[in-house]
Amino acid sequence: MVRKSITTVKVSEMAKSNIQNNIRKLRFNTGEMTQQELADKVHVSRQTIVAIEKGSYSPSLELAFRFAHIFETPLAEVFTYDPKQ
Repeated sequence: MVRKSITTVKVSEMAKSNIQNNIRKLRFNTGEMTQQELADKVHVSRQTIVAIEKGSYSPSLELAFRFAHIFETPLAEVFTYDPKQ
């Protein structure tokens, strides 16, 4: 399988991120999916999943929609934005 390169932005390179995610919780609610299984499904590395879960990287819009599709949930349940942070 060929992995597509997905651009991520390192949070420390921009203003503090106001984006939070529920990926870890969604993985466990989906049959305890591993980070590697999720990475394979969305065509990124496991390290990218780790970084996104930790908040070190923000995914591209395309990747965010892939997560929502995999978890069969609205994008707003995968990622939330809090402008006050």
